[in-house]
Amino acid sequence: MACCGDSMEDEENGKKMEADQDTNKDHTKRSKLGWFWSLLLLIFGAVVITMSVLTILKYFDYLKKGRAGKLVNNKIVWRGDSALHDGSEENLDLSKGLYDAGDLMKFGFPMAFTATVLSWAILEYGDHMNAVKQLEHAQESLKWITDYLINAHPSQNMLYIQVGDPDLDHSCWERPETMSEKRPLTQINTTFPGTEVAAETAAAMASASLVFRRINSSYANLLLMHARQLFTFADTYRGSYSMSVPQVQKYYNSTGYEDELLWAATWLYHATRDRSYLEYVTDINGQAFANWGIPTWFSWDNKHAGLQVLLSRINIFGSEDVSETENLGLQMYRRTAESIMCGLLPDSPTATSSRTDSKILPQHPVASAFLAVLYSDYMITSGTETLYCSGKSYQPHDLRKFAISQVDYLLGKNPMEMSYLVGYGNNYPLYVHHRGSSIPANANTGCTDGFKWLESESPNPNVAIGALVGGPFLNESYIDSRNNSMQGEPTTYNSALLVGLLSGLVTSSQMVKSYT
Repeated sequence: MACCGDSMEDEENGKKMEADQDTNKDHTKRSKLGWFWSLLLLIFGAVVITMSVLTILKYFDYLKKGRAGKLVNNKIVWRGDSALHDGSEENLDLSKGLYDAGDLMKFGFPMAFTATVLSWAILEYGDHMNAVKQLEHAQESLKWITDYLINAHPSQNMLYIQVGDPDLDHSCWERPETMSEKRPLTQINTTFPGTEVAAETAAAMASASLVFRRINSSYANLLLMHARQLFTFADTYRGSYSMSVPQVQKYYNSTGYEDELLWAATWLYHATRDRSYLEYVTDINGQAFANWGIPTWFSWDNKHAGLQVLLSRINIFGSEDVSETENLGLQMYRRTAESIMCGLLPDSPTATSSRTDSKILPQHPVASAFLAVLYSDYMITSGTETLYCSGKSYQPHDLRKFAISQVDYLLGKNPMEMSYLVGYGNNYPLYVHHRGSSIPANANTGCTDGFKWLESESPNPNVAIGALVGGPFLNESYIDSRNNSMQGEPTTYNSALLVGLLSGLVTSSQMVKSYT
């Protein structure tokens, strides 16, 4: 997806925030302006609240469309039970979980990332979700994934990371309810390690344990046990799953596992307050693994940007159990997070070079906007008024303004005047690359005879409401074709990022200072 440029009013008032810090008079002026911006933030929140509520509702509806297993209280007429025998060859129940995109594969790496991001969104913005009656849906969607991940980890040093053969799966076009081809299992273990996917699954378990701690303590404890075991497995038997399972290189190739180790350890620190995990990400491995001072994107493959923001949280809000050397490491994470934020702001002196005018390259607008909203709210909660970017100052509202501009773009304020969220607005993709959406619910398709629906010139008979497609190319073009999987295929992990972003935009927020 492409992201967008400025969609708000001019920045004249923002420039007034550059107050002279040398006099008490100017200090008073700056304080008054801080109250002004707080009021303005509430206005911004009111502007987007209706949009956010609608899109959050549609998002959770889409997650249900991607579910495998025996569906309970299913209200989606074109979806039914599927993949009920996944895992049976190893006497495991791997029927739940999510199909990653428009196909019928279960890829553990992006699925675990989906769970981690959804947990983070709930922990930060659960009150917002509850206000629009979506918190229980979010928790239910999360548990559908973690139930699968628990069963996929039958012993300490073994994790099943994939259900299905992607080459065989992509030779078919069929409804999930009628698929009959073999669905082999793929595992990592001490002989064939997969540090990044084991660590990401540990992060998913640890973050989810915080979500369920107060509503299902026994389940939370079970998640935390698996998280600890998986992190130890990931760290002890280091090796890339892309090397152990070369087949994944065509689909979810990993560029490295150091970021996932830090990501998992950070979530385990939040979940346990065990100082050894904080020491792991600061004193022991911070310098080697964290890419301090190098801004990056946030995605299912690269956790560095999310990691910098998540660890900034500890430094911004303060913690009594942090040593001097650990605090120095946390300061480096925070400085890098600030560099990331400065890179996102269109008129910043250090705005990322990955832009065309005011637009970011298509891959990461939702993830970047989610992190911007989080950091903005961290600043508000801690009373941090100013973000300095190479001599120019910005306030929390500037980050929020950037995030709103991204949502504006994907919902239709773009040269195509198209919403890239299916079901939102009057002009959205009709030929989404999604099997269940493209095949009539009463069609009894086999592996290959469903291809007539892939090639059909008619719009999808089932609207995948809430599906976030890949979006336009850099030249602002979008080809609405079912065969155009690059632009027209939705993914669950991008949808998880979207729900975090939109939940944050319901209103500006005072964050909890500790997840525990």
